[in-house]
Amino acid sequence: MSQAPPGPAFSQLALPPATLANLQRLGYHAMTPIQAQSLPVALAGHDLLAQAKTGSGKTAAFALVLLANLKPGIQGIQGLVLCPTRELAEQVGQEIRRLARAEEHIKVLTLCGGAPIRPQLASLAHSAHIVVGTPGRLLDHVTRGSLVLHDLNTLVLDEADRMLDMGFHDDIVRLAQACPPARQTLLYSATFPERIAELARRFLRAPREVKLLEQHAPTKIRQVFYQVEESERLDAVARLLEHYRPQSTLAFCNTKQQCRELLALLQQRGYVALALHGELDQRERDQVLIQFDNRSCSVLVATDVAARGLDIAELEAVINVDITPDPEVHVHRIGRTGRVDAEGWALSLVGPRESGYVGRIEAAAGTPCEWQQLGALKPARRASLAPPMATLQILGGRKEKIRAGDVLGALTGTAGFRAAQVGKIQVNAYATYVAVERAIADEALRKLSSGKVKGKTVRVHRLK
Repeated sequence: MSQAPPGPAFSQLALPPATLANLQRLGYHAMTPIQAQSLPVALAGHDLLAQAKTGSGKTAAFALVLLANLKPGIQGIQGLVLCPTRELAEQVGQEIRRLARAEEHIKVLTLCGGAPIRPQLASLAHSAHIVVGTPGRLLDHVTRGSLVLHDLNTLVLDEADRMLDMGFHDDIVRLAQACPPARQTLLYSATFPERIAELARRFLRAPREVKLLEQHAPTKIRQVFYQVEESERLDAVARLLEHYRPQSTLAFCNTKQQCRELLALLQQRGYVALALHGELDQRERDQVLIQFDNRSCSVLVATDVAARGLDIAELEAVINVDITPDPEVHVHRIGRTGRVDAEGWALSLVGPRESGYVGRIEAAAGTPCEWQQLGALKPARRASLAPPMATLQILGGRKEKIRAGDVLGALTGTAGFRAAQVGKIQVNAYATYVAVERAIADEALRKLSSGKVKGKTVRVHRLK
C-alpha cells in the first residue's frame, strides 16, 4: 500500500510561536488535506462550509480557529461547538484542551445530555471560554439562561448532516439564532444534502467552500469479503483475528443479540474484548470507549447506532460480522480504519442471504469486491493479540483540579516509571483514566494507591 505525501507544515500558518511549539509537542507536524485547505481561509475570518469526514483532522482545524479568535480580556463564552453525540463532544473537548495548552487559563466546558445538569449549571456559573455540546442540552441551558452567548465570536457545526439525521434541525436553528449575528460560522459535514445547503444559506455569510471528494485513497483500505454459513459466522470472526492479527479491531453487528453472542465467544477464547450497544448506561459507554481508544482492549464489538460519533485513532481493522443492507453505512463503517496516513483492513463476512447487499456495495463503489476463501485463513505466528495497555481509573478529575500532568508526574516521579510506559491520560469531571503498559499495570496500581497525586491520596481501580 502506498503512502500519501506529507502535507504542508503548520509553520506556514499565521499562528503564535507558542501554539506552533505546542503542535510540534503533540505530534502535529504536517497538515491533513482538510487542515491545509480550510485553516488559511478560516484564520482569515471567513465563514466556512467544509466537507470532512470523521478522522480527517477537522477537529484540530476548527479548534485552532476557536483558539485564535479568543480575546484575553473577555471572560464570557466566545466559542460554541455543536456535535451530534456525547462521545464526539467529549473527544472534541479533549482535543481542544490539548491544543489550548500553549495558552494560560483557557476553560473548555463540555455540556451533553445524559449527564446530570446540576454540575453543569455550577460550571457555567463560573463561565468558560469555549463550550462543546449536543444541541438538545445546549438549548436547554440557553432556555434556562445559564448559557449566555452575547460574547460569542465563533460557532462550529460539527458533523452537521448527522445532527440533522438525528432530528436536531430545530435545536440547531434556535441555537444559531441565539448567537450574535456578527460571528464567524464554520460548518462541517460529510455529505451535502439540500437540508445542509438550506442551513448554510440561512446562517453562513458568504462562506468559502472546501470539499474533499475522496475520504480515503483507494490503496489505504484493503477490502476482502468471505462467504460463510450462518452457523460458522461468529467462529469466522476469531479466525480472521488469528490470521490478520490486528492490534485494534472494530467488529460491527446488526443486532444487540449478535453483539452479546460474539463478545461471549471472544472472551471465552481469551481476547480482551468489550461491547458497545444500547443497553449500556452512559458511564459504562464512556469506560468502554476510553479503554478501546487507549489500546487497553483489542476488539470492540458494536452496533451501528452505538458506534455513532466514534473516532478512534490507530484502528487497524474493521470486521463486518453482518453485512449492512445500506451501502452508505458500509462505507461509513470501513472508513473508521485507514485514516489520515494510516492503512487498514476491512473484512466482511457474507451469509447466504446477504449476497444482494454485496451487489449494492459493488454498484455504489463502481468496482467488484475482492473475495477470498475462509478455508485459506491460517493462524499467524506473530505477536500476542493481548492489548499493549491497561487502564487505571483514578476517582477524581477536573472538579478536584487534577490535570494530566499531575498523573504523569506521579507515575514518573516517586513511582519510578518511564514516561514511555504511560499512554493516554483522560481527565473527566469526576474521574481520570490513565493507560499504562500492561506489564506494569498491577505495580502502577499499587504505587498510585499508596502514593499521592497532586499531594492527595487517591483511590485507584484497574479496568479489565
